[in-house]
Amino acid sequence: MKRGVWLALIAVLLAGAAAQGATMTVKLQFVNHLQAKLPEQDVFILRTAGSGQVYRVTAADKDRNAILYAAAQPVRHNPFSSKANGPYKQGRSLGITLSQWLDASGSGNYSCANGTGTVRASFKNLVPRALYTMWYFFLPTPPTQPFTGTLDLPLGARDGSQNSFQADSAGSAVFRATFKPCLQLSNEQLASGLAIAWHSDGKAYGSDAGPFGYRSHVQLFLLLPPATAR
Repeated sequence: MKRGVWLALIAVLLAGAAAQGATMTVKLQFVNHLQAKLPEQDVFILRTAGSGQVYRVTAADKDRNAILYAAAQPVRHNPFSSKANGPYKQGRSLGITLSQWLDASGSGNYSCANGTGTVRASFKNLVPRALYTMWYFFLPTPPTQPFTGTLDLPLGARDGSQNSFQADSAGSAVFRATFKPCLQLSNEQLASGLAIAWHSDGKAYGSDAGPFGYRSHVQLFLLLPPATAR
């Protein structure tokens, strides 16, 4: 993201966070990109065997048994342009099918009381025994054209020490984090949300989400509602 956009988003974030303090609770329901009517951003499929070229998964890709791949290098997120769906040079197999990827689900709640926020969430059908991290992201509304990306912050401590969690052998996981200040909800200029990223290399990257599409793969996300829509 360009420096000017980052600074503008941070200014809005700080202004909103400073005003928070009332008690509130928001239900959380995570979805994948296809459920949000967007292309999957960080997993790819081969549409022609042996071509060495992969594409982002879209609603037109019906083969649920298709093997998913990483790209051969990091790929910037851009869910708003069909031109950004590929092709990209094929990377390694991720060892899971499209069905396994889309079967993941998650829900929970976010609460804010006296300036302290808490996120509690549980997940099912994640990649078994895999490392995940949770992210707090911001998106200008309407999105910039061309799209310049999101501002991604580790949920909780800014060094990423609070946002990692591990799926068990069945792909289930529970996440909980408490932090200050409370999260900023969405408003007319800025949508805020939460997302979980699978790290297919088994490594977290601290305050950085890691190389999207290459080693880091956002599987589920949600947008937080406006304060008036709780």
